[in-house]
Amino acid sequence: MKRWFNLKSVALHVIVLCTLYFTQYSASAQPISSDELINNAKLIDGKSVAYIGEVVGDVMIRGEYAWGNLLDGKNAIGIWAGKDLIKDIVYTGSYKFKGDLVEVRGVFHRACLEHGGDLDIHAQSLTKIIPGWPTQEMPNFNKGNIAILLSGVLVLIWILTLLKRR
Repeated sequence: MKRWFNLKSVALHVIVLCTLYFTQYSASAQPISSDELINNAKLIDGKSVAYIGEVVGDVMIRGEYAWGNLLDGKNAIGIWAGKDLIKDIVYTGSYKFKGDLVEVRGVFHRACLEHGGDLDIHAQSLTKIIPGWPTQEMPNFNKGNIAILLSGVLVLIWILTLLKRR
């Protein structure tokens, strides 16, 4: 009786499929979103990832390393990087600046033992994609008009209460 499958061929296919399945995050050249990192943290823990985001807040130097936060529009992810990697960061996002947009490649940690259980990425490379720039907040004249209107209403109520007491 002849088999309709070859055992070696099946074993090889299973190994290839398992390898592709379990390395989908580490072998991926596509950047991963913060939602994917947070929702699939157990799966991705300890794997190499690429993450793109705006540098926000302060970059805090800690000896030969630095902490920073990258915001991809939804969530900010902590980045632990060597001081030499962050030397090109000029602008960090705030009310006065649009932060540099960077791509970080490194190892993702769901609960980093080295950093008190924080979710972070230990950067192995950092590439500036778009430099940041100063922003200028334009005054909102509608708010000023509403403030003047409400002040007028307040003065009117005050005058009516004075007239009512007499």
